[in-house]
Amino acid sequence: MLEVRNLEVVYDDVMLVLRGVSLKVPAGSVVALLGANGAGKTTLLRALSGLLDVHDGEITKGSVTLDGEPVHELSPARLVERGISQVFEGRRIFAELTVEENLRVGAHTAPRRLAENLDRVLTLFPVLAERRESVAGYLSGGEQQMLALGRALMAGPRYLLLDEPSLGLAPALVRQIRDLVVEINKQGVTVLLVEQNARMALSIAEHGYVMETGKIVMDRPAAELLADEDIKEFYLGLGAEGAVKSFRDVKHYKRRKRWLS
Repeated sequence: MLEVRNLEVVYDDVMLVLRGVSLKVPAGSVVALLGANGAGKTTLLRALSGLLDVHDGEITKGSVTLDGEPVHELSPARLVERGISQVFEGRRIFAELTVEENLRVGAHTAPRRLAENLDRVLTLFPVLAERRESVAGYLSGGEQQMLALGRALMAGPRYLLLDEPSLGLAPALVRQIRDLVVEINKQGVTVLLVEQNARMALSIAEHGYVMETGKIVMDRPAAELLADEDIKEFYLGLGAEGAVKSFRDVKHYKRRKRWLS
């Protein structure tokens, strides 16, 4: 299990971004983390993958444990070796390299399993097998997202942290990414899915958390969150009777969120 306990994160020694965040990601599960821009979701992922230092951030309180052992002081490379890999928002592939070269970069912590993992990734993503020698920068947005996923899988992770994998994709590609996440999980990889597309995330997760202003404000099974009136109104754009709301209606709520009352 990957577990966060009472985590606080500060940027530049002054900006408190995470405020006592706690969550659990049981082995073998898909867990969704929802929240608006600026809620602290990406900061939490940086804490889990050891990348806070790059952004002048630090953990000032709390812990991150993997199978009961503290890992929040490990380097990013050591965390990858321990089985935690992250797919960043915005894909961040190496545009000048070929598809295969990008994938091989992802295997630098697991060189002995390179051939095995490469075969696995190309089987999981047939489009990457077809574009194996293509320059990555010329791939479509959906193909680049698949490449980013495949590159993370090249390390043979046990836990995969996904930061907005559906961002900027057409609905058909969002469904394809959703199905790929389900398949990756079936192959034994635990997934923490950070998404603004709440419907997609909760449709495949067992459990969900909602984060606002650096705090966890809701923590329930995914099915319960999908049925919750607050989630429908503030994250799915639906009214109390399930009617789709206009953009104007979504921006002008008739009541406050219950957790802010």
